[in-house]
Amino acid sequence: MVIGSLRVRLRVRDARSLKDKRRVVRSIKDRLRNGYNISIAEVDAQDKYQLAVLGIALVADEAYFVRTTLEKIVENLRHHPVAELIDHELEVGAVYE
Repeated sequence: MVIGSLRVRLRVRDARSLKDKRRVVRSIKDRLRNGYNISIAEVDAQDKYQLAVLGIALVADEAYFVRTTLEKIVENLRHHPVAELIDHELEVGAVYE
């Protein structure tokens, strides 16, 4: 079993309130969850209306699949029209039983 985690920091440029930010973050989370079959949640900066920190997890049987899927998500977020990718941290590790 291989577990991958991805933490991304996004700047929500057009957000003028927490409501604006939540709308954008919900859209991003739904689109990524449906497109990549991942677990995703906002994990930090919930009270800052122009900053979103998302945690993403993926479990599979091959490290290559996990790494390439998480890299595709990063690339997808680089081209988001409203949220700007500030930085990301990607980790992939095998768990042995």
